[in-house]
Amino acid sequence: MQPEPPTWLGSDRLLARVVGRPVTRFLHIEAGGGLVLLAATVAALVWANSPWSQSYVDLWHTSISVTVGSHTISEDLRHWVNDGLMAVFFFVVGLEIKRELVVGQLASFRDAAVPVVAAIGGMVVPAAIYLAFNSGGPGAAGWGIPMATDIAFALGVLALLGSRVPPALKILLLGLAIVDDIGAIVVIAIFYTEQLALGALAVALGGLALVVILRRAGVWYPPLYGAVGVVVWVATLESGIHATLAGVALGLLTPARPLMSDLDADRIAHELSPDAEVTATEVKEISFRLRASVSVAERLEEGLHPWASYFCVPMFALANAGLVISSDAVSDAVGSSLAIGVFLGLVVGKLVGVTLATWLAVRFGLGRLPEGVAWRDIVGMAALAGIGFTVSLFIGGLAFSDPLLVDQAKMGVLAASVVAAAVGVLLLRSPRHEPGGPPPVADTGVR
Repeated sequence: MQPEPPTWLGSDRLLARVVGRPVTRFLHIEAGGGLVLLAATVAALVWANSPWSQSYVDLWHTSISVTVGSHTISEDLRHWVNDGLMAVFFFVVGLEIKRELVVGQLASFRDAAVPVVAAIGGMVVPAAIYLAFNSGGPGAAGWGIPMATDIAFALGVLALLGSRVPPALKILLLGLAIVDDIGAIVVIAIFYTEQLALGALAVALGGLALVVILRRAGVWYPPLYGAVGVVVWVATLESGIHATLAGVALGLLTPARPLMSDLDADRIAHELSPDAEVTATEVKEISFRLRASVSVAERLEEGLHPWASYFCVPMFALANAGLVISSDAVSDAVGSSLAIGVFLGLVVGKLVGVTLATWLAVRFGLGRLPEGVAWRDIVGMAALAGIGFTVSLFIGGLAFSDPLLVDQAKMGVLAASVVAAAVGVLLLRSPRHEPGGPPPVADTGVR
């Protein structure tokens, strides 16, 4: 019997190696990370509302100091998570953006048009709805909160729907979320930076320039880049710009193209003849040359992405989602224009903004829907884009210093994320019926 030919994803084709398999690994990790994130969120809510709630507060207010020479950084545990672990998360986001811009869905205008336009609509409309309720009020600074999409939760919901969702929809949602992340990064950098320490900023920019010089000089020693990255992170933290942006900048500067082409790698692999006597030195040299056929960005993303999805983001949820839910808190949120603006921005704004922007992009010929994706799928995806959670909570913490406003923002984000997930599931799990096609028929089991 002849062996079955490999699937396209398992083949040795360039597109499958460079795009297909990395994206598939990314989607699997994000979907699984969404479940861990959900567990961490539930744990934070239960802990914060349990008889041991004070221990939750005390833990995240524990002060930790790090001293190097005469320089000391002292933050509580929550800020170490928000400024440190989330910098790793945003570094991975930077790597994802770089990959998509170089070899992925954002590499060509026609492929990028639909997710880019959809993401812009999904940011502008929610922000406008929020400001309609909060412009000129104490919550005005929180307009960036409903702009975000939590890709881990959204892909986790899609994973639970299984074969009911066309695979191309997951790729489209990934592209939309990455553009959404770019928007969030720009918003954080420009609108949520209160004051700048120019000396520290100069050090951070100098570190980034050194990364560029080392890259152009062909230096690929990871510990050296790690040391420069730590300096850039500390300088960014001291500059007044949020330290997570250092992670994004370093991710974007990471080379996304391999030093050696795939053809060269294949040729080198065949240099090891099974009949020839191979020395340890030759194996070491060829192993190094083969590693050079995989880009630095892909190697780093493969190594760090599980840590970001299964540890960094869940720890952020555990540290920040512990909202005390009481009748008074719910009553305050229901009557709060801030919470209402966040809720409607995420639930209604995302659904309307993403759907309308996608329709306009297709209508005016900027792009087209992926094969197998219907408009019902687009509306369902737009609803899931309203799961803001991680980045929404993150921006809420940057926008407000008043704990009451922060809690109202959290209440709006949590409620909106639950409703957006429910609406998305209801839309996507209904029987598929393409226009002009036969109506779905239930399987009676009779053959």
